[in-house]
Amino acid sequence: MSFGDPNNPYGHGQPPQQPPAPGYGYPQQTPPGAPQQGYGYPSAPPLQQPYGGGYAPGVPAQMPGVTRTSQIMLGVIALAHAVIAVLYGVALSEWDKTMADAGVTGDSEAEAIADLGKGVVVFLLGLAAVFALLGLALLVQYAKGGNGVRVCSIVYGSFAIVTGIVMIAAYGIGLIIIAISILLIVFSAKRASAEWFRRPRY
Repeated sequence: MSFGDPNNPYGHGQPPQQPPAPGYGYPQQTPPGAPQQGYGYPSAPPLQQPYGGGYAPGVPAQMPGVTRTSQIMLGVIALAHAVIAVLYGVALSEWDKTMADAGVTGDSEAEAIADLGKGVVVFLLGLAAVFALLGLALLVQYAKGGNGVRVCSIVYGSFAIVTGIVMIAAYGIGLIIIAISILLIVFSAKRASAEWFRRPRY
């Protein structure tokens, strides 16, 4: 077959066109099953877990059982102090009537002793109310508080034992407070509780 005169620029046919080389100016074809990439850019790496929440690997995400038990015991002790404060308040409201029925009125020396006793009751009432509020403040910090909450719980339990000794004759409340306070100290000093309150936070 003749393509015409080779010297004639208009007489010969055009040679077959070659397809453009891939990769220059055009995105390469992605094989089936491969992840798609952006135009002219490599694919982004997989997203990591964002910061701003959670706990480090190996740290319990939920409060351990012994720590939860110590929290419950702390609440019981705080409630017991609130009950003690109420009992002191009732005794204080009836103090003058009780002293009058006992024949203290009119005797200056007996009245002085009665006033001293009344002052002691007022002091114990305030102390019990403060202990109840402190216990409540520690109670709400167990979920997010640091190691200071655990240390304060141990100190709180130690002072609660003293309260139990003072209240040992009041309907058995003192014995209950002593027993629960000892358990509070033991459970707060456990390793699981220490790891919970020392856990790193992000």
